[in-house]
Parts: sequence; structure tokens; C-alpha cells
Amino acid sequence: TDFLQQEAVELLPPKAVVLELLLDGVPEAKILTRCRKLVERGYSLALTSYQGIDDRSRPLLPLVAVIKIDLRHDADDGRLEDLAGSLRHLPVRLLAQGVESREQMERCRGLGFALFQGRHFARAEIVSGRRLSAAHATLIRLCNLVGRDVDTALIEDAFKHEPALTLNLLRIVNSVGRLGNRSTQPVTSLRHAITLLGRRQLQRWLSLLLLAPGDETADPTRLPLLQVAALRGRMMELLIDAQKPRDHKLADLAFITGILSMMPSALGLPIEEILEQIAVEREVDLALREHEGRLGSILALLECFDNDDAACCDRLLATIPGHFDRQTLNTGLSAALHWLNGSGD
Repeated sequence: TDFLQQEAVELLPPKAVVLELLLDGVPEAKILTRCRKLVERGYSLALTSYQGIDDRSRPLLPLVAVIKIDLRHDADDGRLEDLAGSLRHLPVRLLAQGVESREQMERCRGLGFALFQGRHFARAEIVSGRRLSAAHATLIRLCNLVGRDVDTALIEDAFKHEPALTLNLLRIVNSVGRLGNRSTQPVTSLRHAITLLGRRQLQRWLSLLLLAPGDETADPTRLPLLQVAALRGRMMELLIDAQKPRDHKLADLAFITGILSMMPSALGLPIEEILEQIAVEREVDLALREHEGRLGSILALLECFDNDDAACCDRLLATIPGHFDRQTLNTGLSAALHWLNGSGD
């Protein structure tokens, strides 16, 4: 609440942020006045750690757009149903915080929750006997072709057998052209599109597609997983760049390592089985299987960071060359979020 009182909060774009309120007692009049002004200026407010309608929450309920309920404290079925039920008459969205399993998510969905946070979305659920779908097999085959740096004609031929991917590729290239204010000749062929996008960006795009939901009926956990994977890939890239500036190849490998580290969660397969089907550099393979090498140490650090394990982070930070500390991680996270939201390079 102290931050909300500062004028600096209004430097944040209203449509891109949600401001959280954590109150220990009954909100003071000046807090309520400030919240009303922020709402009038287009900001959305979220009330966190909601414990029911009482003197603390009642004055804020007309002002908030999101109410967060922490499952780590209110996981009991009856208690959770009571909390959700007390809000059904209000035009607010319920967010379940601390979701640890699919069962929890589905139970909350049934109670009217629309938003979810928790480790479940980044945790692999290995399904025995699961096979790769035809769509995933196609993407992996294309990733392998691009990763092996084969002739463009072979990549072009592979895309010709996948009209949906070809259409998306052309859309991506046209979008890049518009964003870059490129007013030169239009894309004249599939080969031209591949050349314009570049091998580096093509491989990144294909890797991210492995995590993306295939259609509107796909697993609803996949979209947040895609965002987590992109964020981890970008953070790995930034941290490696801080450690070894201008080593562009290693930075590219770091991004791919971050993306692939989320594949077990997306595909429900062990990383060992996935790596048997994807051709990757030795350093990437070692990082994913054993958490060893330059990439492996950064990956292990980010996994601890994602799990809010401060002791693990401190232990690993002490072993990584490059004078890394918690501030390095926070700066990397800020830059990666900036990039993920479309505001960075």
C-alpha cells in the first residue's frame, strides 16, 4: 500500500499492470481515496490473501477487479467454497493462488475461478505410454533440420508439406517486416520468407510452437506454460550474455535450453525421451540431462529461482563465474518480462 501512495505508480501503463493490495487491517480513508483515483485513471486492482467479507475487505470490494485466494491456506473444500460463494454477486474475477495440481485447478474452475497461479503449470506430469502427436513430430523434424543447418531447400520442402505452418510463417515474416518498417519488396516465396526470418529466429519460433496450445480446445495450462518457457529462455540468454558478452552462439543455445527445459511439462514425456528425438548441441544436452556445464549451472539457478528457493539460489550464485548475485537475477527477470510483453528487443 505504501507504493500505491507514490506518484511513480502512475508511470506504469494502466492496461499492462494489475496493482495488488495486501492489507493487514482496516484500510485508512487515504488508501481508499487513492484506490478510487487509480481506478478512475484506468488501473485494475487485485485484493490478495482474501479471507472473506469483513471490515478489511468490505470497503475495497467495489474497487477491485481481481480477488486472490491462496490455496496454501484455504485448500479445505468447504472453506474454499464459502470464500468463492461470498463473491458470486460481485463483478470480480477470482484468482486461485498456489495451485499445485491439475485436480486443484479443476476444482477451483468448478467454483468459478477464472485465473490461476502456481507451480503446477511448470511441473511435468509424465504419462506412461504417451506418444508424440503428429503435430509435435512435425515440429521436432523441422527443429532438427534448422538445427543441423541443412540447405534451405530441404527446410522449404518440409514446410511445403505443412500448409498451416507455412501460412503462419508468412504471417510472422510480414509482421516482422511491418514492425521493422521494411518497405522493400514483398515476400516472393517460401524460401524468401525463411531467409528473411533467419535460422536463429526460425528455430526459436518452432521451439515455442512445441509448447503452444494447438487450438481453442487444447489443454488450458499450455498457454501459461508457453509464457513461462519464453521467459526462462530469455532469462538464460540474458544471463549468459552478462557472463560472456558477444558470444552469440552460446546465447542462442541458452535460449533453446530454457525452452526445451519446459518440454517435459508440455509433452508429458521425460526429458531423456524428448532428447532422443531432437538433435541438440552437446552442451544443451548436458545441461538438460545433468544440469552440468555453463548452461546447466544457469538452468539449475533459474529452476531454484522459479521455486522461490532463496537458499538454493545463494548456493548456486556463489559457484557461477561472473559476479552474479540476487540483483543480477532480478534485473534479468525485469528485462525478460519487458521483452515478453513486447516492449524489448
